[in-house]
Amino acid sequence: MIIDVQKFVESERTQWESLEAFLKRLEADPDYRMDLAALQEFHHLYRRASADLAKISTFASEQEIRRYLETLVARAYGEIHETREKPHRLKPVDWFCRTFPRTFRRHVRAFWLSLAITLAGVAFGGLALALDPESKGVLLPFSHLQGDPAERVKQEEASLGQRLEGGKTNFSSFLMTHNTQVSIFTLSLGMTWGVGTIVMLFYNGVILGAVGMDYILAGQTKFLLGWLMPHGVIEIPAILLAGQGGLLLGGALIGWGSRASLRARLRAVGPDLATLIGGVAVMLVWAGFIEAFLSQYHEPIIPYAAKIAFGAVELALLVAFLSMAGRKAGKDETLNAKL
Repeated sequence: MIIDVQKFVESERTQWESLEAFLKRLEADPDYRMDLAALQEFHHLYRRASADLAKISTFASEQEIRRYLETLVARAYGEIHETREKPHRLKPVDWFCRTFPRTFRRHVRAFWLSLAITLAGVAFGGLALALDPESKGVLLPFSHLQGDPAERVKQEEASLGQRLEGGKTNFSSFLMTHNTQVSIFTLSLGMTWGVGTIVMLFYNGVILGAVGMDYILAGQTKFLLGWLMPHGVIEIPAILLAGQGGLLLGGALIGWGSRASLRARLRAVGPDLATLIGGVAVMLVWAGFIEAFLSQYHEPIIPYAAKIAFGAVELALLVAFLSMAGRKAGKDETLNAKL
């Protein structure tokens, strides 16, 4: 074969550099995943480099170019045909910032169902209290919620945030532990084929709706938002995510449209359930900290507008995180084949 080596190198160099760029990224990040289009391009570049190596091997004088191509093709071959499992390394930040939101999005329909059930409970609780104020004792079986909201607001504002003085750390720990237990319970109720999870979500919605309507009817909407939003915009979605997991578990038990065995369905959904409840626990740690150290301070210490704005920013960041985090490595929930 007779070829012009200089023209040959100039025409193929771009392809070699593209293949080398792929290899550098794969070697720098063992967890990097390619989508189908990237895999096809990588394989095409590998085959082309292999063909170029065969051509250049006939020229004994081009030792440097041949060694470069031999190394390039060998590296690409190793990535394509590698079968050894890479050692597992626990990466908490990577898990929370990538695996958790991806898992949420993969089962987002279960989340929307969890949200719909909760909103139905909110509507029921709010409407029931508005139509029958005497039902408050039944809807809100908690002593601290039985009083007049306006009176409670006066007491809270008069305390100047000193009600929990010296005990905020313990209160924060209690909230984190209690809310995490409730979330785990909500998810585990999926073992009742999802019925228990549905009841729990609806009941939580009823309480939330009744409390909200009670404060709104008393003219304390601003206080309600300033009190709930700093921690509630994280805490409530966390419960919804736990409900998402419970519904996912219930769906696996029922097995609609699946011919897989019950054992296989549960094994398949297990890692995603662990990821969801782990993410929920992290969210509730933050919510407990905010509730103890920020939500309990009211006007005139902290303006309600500032607390509401803080909650709105938190909610926007949470929505962005769950919607977008983890997409960089290549269109999650598509055909992700790992080299």
